[in-house]
Amino acid sequence: MGYDALSRVPRGEICLRGTTLFSGYHKRQELTEDVVVDGWFHTGDIGEWQPNGAMKIIDRKKNIFKLSQGEYVAVESIESTYSRCSLVTSIWVYGNSFESFLVAVVVPERKALEDWAANNEVKGDFKSLCSNLKARKYFLDELNGTAKRYSLRGFEMLRAVHLEPIPFDIDRELITPTFKLKRPQLLNYYKDYIDKLYSEAKGTKA
Repeated sequence: MGYDALSRVPRGEICLRGTTLFSGYHKRQELTEDVVVDGWFHTGDIGEWQPNGAMKIIDRKKNIFKLSQGEYVAVESIESTYSRCSLVTSIWVYGNSFESFLVAVVVPERKALEDWAANNEVKGDFKSLCSNLKARKYFLDELNGTAKRYSLRGFEMLRAVHLEPIPFDIDRELITPTFKLKRPQLLNYYKDYIDKLYSEAKGTKA
């Protein structure tokens, strides 16, 4: 996943061991062997040591994460549902355990965005349209309309979106050669936008 426990800012999977650790999953030996290796419990959480010695959880090995209210999100399934929206070329949905809702970076279908602009007398090239607040609101509403049609739950709805004019590509290491999303790299690349989306959704300044 691109994390290095020996880098200047140590990041990697959090592993635990000790006398208080559980002995394994009940009647699930194969699952136990997957997560307990040489006495170390591999949590699946990716941590980052903070300057004050605290450990901050920044990611999950699997594409399932927990929101702050305790709900688990299977993000690939959610992205598949949102991708049914005809306005979308690509979408990356993000959430973390410190927030109660999801946000997304969306690569819009160019003609759909330009048609919306023409119908609503909004001027500008494709890049500027992606930054237009009315366009972002329109895409957010359409995406959540798709979510409702396919019965996504309330916490799986999006609260804010960033429209990205440049498709996710291999050159920026945002996708794999088989076009799968590289989530840690996407978070690193769009971190400032993600922070801004959360601030906007909560009604605070970034």
